[in-house]
Amino acid sequence: MLNKKHLWIALLWMSVLAGATHAAPAGTPACPATLNHTFPRLQDEKPQSLCQYSGQVLLVVNTASYCGFTSQYQGLEKLHARYKDKGLVVLGFPSNDFAQETGSNQQIAAFCENTFGVKFPMFAKSTVSGAQASAFYRQLAEATGTQPRWNFYKYLIARNGKVVDAYSSLTGPENQSLLRDIERQLAKAVPEVAK
Repeated sequence: MLNKKHLWIALLWMSVLAGATHAAPAGTPACPATLNHTFPRLQDEKPQSLCQYSGQVLLVVNTASYCGFTSQYQGLEKLHARYKDKGLVVLGFPSNDFAQETGSNQQIAAFCENTFGVKFPMFAKSTVSGAQASAFYRQLAEATGTQPRWNFYKYLIARNGKVVDAYSSLTGPENQSLLRDIERQLAKAVPEVAK
């Protein structure tokens, strides 16, 4: 005999298996199409929906462990820590598109944490450029007219999910123009909440 908890879980799973969709809980921003993607988390490969970042300003970065720009991890972590309470989230997407990320997801996670103290969200290794790029990265490239040309290419996404701009690998996390753009987006109001 099922108790209420087991019945609720069974009903939830039946709706998931049937492909039912659920509205965002009241009081949370609706998920913009740009963020309607799921990626495995780097550390344990558990699926993570990018919708959890709705209403926040995002700096999306494709990363690599063996690149001349790898030291940007440290600046990205500082940037994330500096602005996270104001609504900025740095999202890291390791990629071997430029043959400089050869480790497993667990090796990449250990390297990032042990070498640079990375705490911002990181996702499993994926493709970020060319025909095989993930749907998320294809959207970013379409919105800006440019795809990553190298590691540590950056995209800034506004609170409403609109892609604001793209920045080359040469634009470091401490770049004044990038910081101004981030602060400008952080100053904007959080979008309407889902009803």
